[in-house]
Amino acid sequence: MKIPEGLMYTQDHEWAKIEKKAIRVGITDHAQSELGDIVFVEFIEKGSHITAGESLGTIESVKAVSEIYAPVSGTILEVNELLLDTPELVNQDCYGDAWMALIEMDDPTETDNLMNAKVYGEFLSAEAK
Repeated sequence: MKIPEGLMYTQDHEWAKIEKKAIRVGITDHAQSELGDIVFVEFIEKGSHITAGESLGTIESVKAVSEIYAPVSGTILEVNELLLDTPELVNQDCYGDAWMALIEMDDPTETDNLMNAKVYGEFLSAEAK
């Protein structure tokens, strides 16, 4: 399972990458692996304001439907519309082309609540027990 350095992670298995005053969000390799084959992705509307922990969309697989949670509060600047037509990309490139949303952060210090790669790896190990 891939856990790239340089990203931050949530307990809900989203990854986050800071890009100036914004944060790009996707689901982790662990999450896409647990979900199985992704068949549908839906996002809240671009321009919407979201609070950390709220759903910014849903992801549907052959196994289940799951929420995608915002790691920080802010305004949705972009959603990855490519996934609307090719949701299976999440299984192929979850840390690259299959990002979910770009959020302009209200408060960049909210990222202090996220885990680095090492801590996320330890979290996954503990969760598996």
